Amino acid sequence: MSEATPTGGVADLPLTAKERSPAPALSSRQQTMQIVCISRGSLSRGKELAEALASRLGYQVLSREDLIEAAIAEGIHVGKLETSMMKPRAFTERLARERDHYLAFSTAYLCDQLQKGPLVYHGRTGHLLLRSVGHVLRVRVVADEEYRIRATMQQLGIDRDKAVRYLTEVEEDRRAWVRSMYGVSWEDASQYDVVVNVERMNVDNAASALVGMAQLPDFQVTPASQRAMDDLLLSATARLRLARDPRTNRFAFSVTAHEGIVNVTYLPHDMEVSEEVPRVLEGLPGMEQLQATMAATTILWVQEAFDATSETFRELTEIARKWNAAVELVRYVPSAEVGQGPETGTLPSPARTAAIAGIEEDVDEEVVDDGGLKATLDGLAGLGRSGGGRFVRGERSSLVGACCTTVPHSLVVLGNLFLGKEPGTKLRLTRELQDSLGSRMRVPVVTAEELRSHYLFGPRDAFRLLGFLAVVAVVYAVVLTHEDAVLRFLAGDWAGPGRLTMYVVAAAVFVFAPVVAYLYGTVARSLMKLLKME
Repeated sequence: MSEATPTGGVADLPLTAKERSPAPALSSRQQTMQIVCISRGSLSRGKELAEALASRLGYQVLSREDLIEAAIAEGIHVGKLETSMMKPRAFTERLARERDHYLAFSTAYLCDQLQKGPLVYHGRTGHLLLRSVGHVLRVRVVADEEYRIRATMQQLGIDRDKAVRYLTEVEEDRRAWVRSMYGVSWEDASQYDVVVNVERMNVDNAASALVGMAQLPDFQVTPASQRAMDDLLLSATARLRLARDPRTNRFAFSVTAHEGIVNVTYLPHDMEVSEEVPRVLEGLPGMEQLQATMAATTILWVQEAFDATSETFRELTEIARKWNAAVELVRYVPSAEVGQGPETGTLPSPARTAAIAGIEEDVDEEVVDDGGLKATLDGLAGLGRSGGGRFVRGERSSLVGACCTTVPHSLVVLGNLFLGKEPGTKLRLTRELQDSLGSRMRVPVVTAEELRSHYLFGPRDAFRLLGFLAVVAVVYAVVLTHEDAVLRFLAGDWAGPGRLTMYVVAAAVFVFAPVVAYLYGTVARSLMKLLKME
């Protein structure tokens, strides 16, 4: 995608209203109009459908190209952002900030256009920017593959084989973009209210059908959807102001808004920005109260190869949400040869110097295998839980030293490590690393398997809780309904006086008390896990 030179960057002096691209200057309390979002692939006739539908409804039309042009004028390097998000290059902090800037601007831009009147937007994933808003009609349009191939051949002047290859590559890039930006599948039918196939239905008839759907009560503005739009616009406007201001554009934030209250969360190693956030957001339209807080803690996740779709990722992000924690990643690759020197690097190393808005001139970086680090950091950033990442290659001491020099952590999780070793050796080396990190860092160090048993409540815990709870209930019921018999047994009346009787009673108490304590403690511990009271 060609890219115009931006008129300015967030590190420059603040732009004037005339110099800056359209931005949400209106109060978030103004009435929102209906929007129809049409998701289109390459040459799928989505633009034709959007224009025909808008003409019938009397709505304005906005395309992804209009939004991209405005984003470039804002100073966002959209072309470089797309290239970096679609290719397997190392994830960087500035890329996460650039993406947040783009998402905030795009959301605010769409909301601002909606203030002017009802809208039909056609692009890739406009509906994903407005996921919390109920009055959005989400349409996916698909076309006959043969039609798309012929249209590509005619438009680009290429033969059939090249056209097929071109469409395949473009579609895969778009899938990668959606996965990286939103963490969902572009083609997942559950993301849409209706899928329109224009292979057998012409565009005019499809538009006529959608007119009736757009007028259904399900897609009209309600007080609840209006409040959701207000919150969305307010959070996007706040995030956009933080991205534009040179005092805060170098830091990562998670921004949410609810009924005029804006919540801004920053990472522990960015605590220096705490005083700047209120100054930057002072006087924000629609904001009644600001709550700026630091993420309560950081969880360190060490693995040799990461997977953003793994069960461990899901479990860690669940704990991070419960603890209000950031998750820092360390990719550890043991030395291939004995005596190989250590090598460490930070991905990212938080920039502390002002930089021009957008991604730096790094599009020619060598594409590397990052062991899934990019995608995992990407997923964490999307959830507002990214604490950065780093890689370490070398002996165990190199990893221990690198981990002990970062920000303080409250939990360390060891995932798949020593992948090239036999199972027995792998287990032994992992345990040794666990002991080394635990003794140096003075925090709990657990494996991915132990993480589930110690901190998460699963189906096995539910059965365990019910089983032990039943046993405890039976024990207490028996004791409380046979008080006289229990007291006679403890007094030794059942066998008369004597040393043997005393020893039997003492042995019974010695066995019974710990068993009951264990049963009761297990029930209490399971209940605390269920209530998320680690």
